[in-house]
Amino acid sequence: MLRTHTCNELTKDNIGETVQLSGWVSNRRDHGGIIFIDMRDRYGLTQVVFDPEDDAVAHELANTFRSEYVIQIEGTVRPRPDGQANPNMTTGEIEIITKNVVLLSKSKTPPFELDDHAALANEEIRYKHRYIDLRRKKALENVQFRSKFLNHTRNWFTNKDFLDVQTPIFTVSSPEGARDFVIPSRLHPGKFYALPQAPQQYKQLLMVGGIDKYFQIAPCFRDEDPRADRHACEFYQIDCEMSFVEQEDIFKVVEEYFFDTVSAVSEKTIMDNKFYQVSYEEAMERFGTDKPDLRYGMELVDVIDIFARSTNEIFSSIAADKKANRIKALRVPKGDEIFSKTQMKNFEKFVKQHGAHGLGYFQMQEDGLKGPLNKFFSEDDLAEIIKTTGLEVGDAVFFGAGEKETVQGYMGKFRIHLAELLDTHHEGTFIDKNILAFCWVNDFPFFEENEITGKIDFGHNPFSMPKGGLKAFDKKNLLEVESVQYDLACNGFEVLSGSIRNHDVEALVKAFELVGRTEDEVKEKFGAMYEAFQYGVPPHGGFAIGMDRIMMILKDEPNIREVYAFPKSGKAQDLMMNAPAIIEEEQLEELHISVVEEDEA
Repeated sequence: MLRTHTCNELTKDNIGETVQLSGWVSNRRDHGGIIFIDMRDRYGLTQVVFDPEDDAVAHELANTFRSEYVIQIEGTVRPRPDGQANPNMTTGEIEIITKNVVLLSKSKTPPFELDDHAALANEEIRYKHRYIDLRRKKALENVQFRSKFLNHTRNWFTNKDFLDVQTPIFTVSSPEGARDFVIPSRLHPGKFYALPQAPQQYKQLLMVGGIDKYFQIAPCFRDEDPRADRHACEFYQIDCEMSFVEQEDIFKVVEEYFFDTVSAVSEKTIMDNKFYQVSYEEAMERFGTDKPDLRYGMELVDVIDIFARSTNEIFSSIAADKKANRIKALRVPKGDEIFSKTQMKNFEKFVKQHGAHGLGYFQMQEDGLKGPLNKFFSEDDLAEIIKTTGLEVGDAVFFGAGEKETVQGYMGKFRIHLAELLDTHHEGTFIDKNILAFCWVNDFPFFEENEITGKIDFGHNPFSMPKGGLKAFDKKNLLEVESVQYDLACNGFEVLSGSIRNHDVEALVKAFELVGRTEDEVKEKFGAMYEAFQYGVPPHGGFAIGMDRIMMILKDEPNIREVYAFPKSGKAQDLMMNAPAIIEEEQLEELHISVVEEDEA
């Protein structure tokens, strides 16, 4: 054995014992000929002393040690001298006087500092040397947290009688809303497997097979552009499906899981000890997004009726069509005191980047509303604006006007932008980081209009149950059809998506026909489900929790990549393994693939 204890194990109870430790040289200090080394392993630190009077040979070897050398020491545990104890360390009351030392492995100078108090190195450098980066305390804690989270989750669902079923990784290409990663088949030239974007079809087929409660920590693969809350190439979800359930049954399971999980793995608390619930339409009207952050107010308020009486022709013409258009107000508490006039004018540039034509505002002062819009309103209308938006002295209120979806979109983004600015101004106290604000968003539109083609397409999961069943498709305006589809938002992120599934073959075929796909196409693309659903399929529904994303929130990481042991970079590369990479011509020939070089511009 190369060690009798770990580097976080020894205390004053071990004083006088002879021990062996193995680990890395984390820090080396030479004090008047006596060398002190902080030895580190994944458990913690222990101070080791090399005194030439105790062992001259060990001291001489220790004099050659540098940062990140791997060493083994044997020595005696003793108390630290008076006044030198470190109460912040488990091993802070003791040190080891070394009698023997072995150099196990040398190290080059690391490409960046590992001290968590040092400036964080560039992401590309860290990910290229991720095996070194993992020695940082915070990076290691994230790996440990992930392990704890996974174990808790598996145990939780297993204890609730869910069966952990592994579904295939090599499958068939399926329209799940993103690009597939495809794999050429050597044995079947010209044909391809696809990596699953989600185990959607398999888990529904498990329901047909009578496995009424399924879960899996499922790897999913989507060829999407990475962003702060979306990892490139692959991600993991807590995938679940249940038979003989309705929407409220699903909600109950999810809420119980999160209540138990948050208390088990985190010090955060769930806001108001409840899960809020809004419809998709309500979420868009109040927050301008289908993943609202409820930790702060600043809701969008409808003021179209007031602006309809405005003498400004732009506002009044927009207000004339209340169905297609919106005029939304956004109150900013103490905004007039916090933001300068220049800042408030510059906010217009922000919203224009997201589709706005302009941005109006008022400042609430002691003698009433002030601003460039005053002249377009009567005193009564100004008073109604104050009452409707709940303005108080020192506040500012902004207005967005135009087409419904456009206004909701840019005012929703503006709300988040302002909240972040206010949080900075209030030194991180405006948005409570210790709160998890969960909100169910349901009744999503079943269909949506393709912005490019103008044709009707699925809004979310094509396998969702239409609200009202098959008869729902009789509506003249298909955009009014709602689905029994639900998302769960937490602190402004989507952390879960799911639905009650459409288990009626006739309704399933009808849904695809309405987006221009024939029954033959359904048989071709979803042949297994089409066939299986004719052999007695139970009503069923499920969900998928974005596991990496919820861990990112729980660990207060600004980027989802930090919760992976070996993350892809922001450019979707594995910098450590140099992937993606060119493969040999022989491999390409074996797979019947030719690479077409792009012409240089």
